[in-house]
Amino acid sequence: MHQPLLRLRDVMLRGVLYGLAAIPLVGIGSLGVSDHHARMTFLAVIAGFAMIGGGVFTVTGLGFWAACGGDIRRCRDWRTIKGQTESVTVAAPVLLRLGMLALALFPGAFGLYHLVDNADYDSLIHGS
Repeated sequence: MHQPLLRLRDVMLRGVLYGLAAIPLVGIGSLGVSDHHARMTFLAVIAGFAMIGGGVFTVTGLGFWAACGGDIRRCRDWRTIKGQTESVTVAAPVLLRLGMLALALFPGAFGLYHLVDNADYDSLIHGS
């Protein structure tokens, strides 16, 4: 079965959608950290890693995408590569999708950080 080619726009859009879906998970996960300062540190670290990792993965994925010259493959096509240099054809969409996920997650985690910072002392969001 021959699948249609991956398009840059679709790969980036799916990564953004994954990132937007991850924001509520980070919010729920932060409720598991009970101390206020530890919760703020948790959110700050998530936001920082998302910003730095998102930039690195996106630039690397775009570079790999450009180097592939249109031969972009899905992860399930891993068995079709024949040499060491063809692994870039599978890595390009993976890295690009991860980068876009992280870049979409960054503003959400940063916003949650400020929400926790400005929460009332007795609220569930503030922590103990």
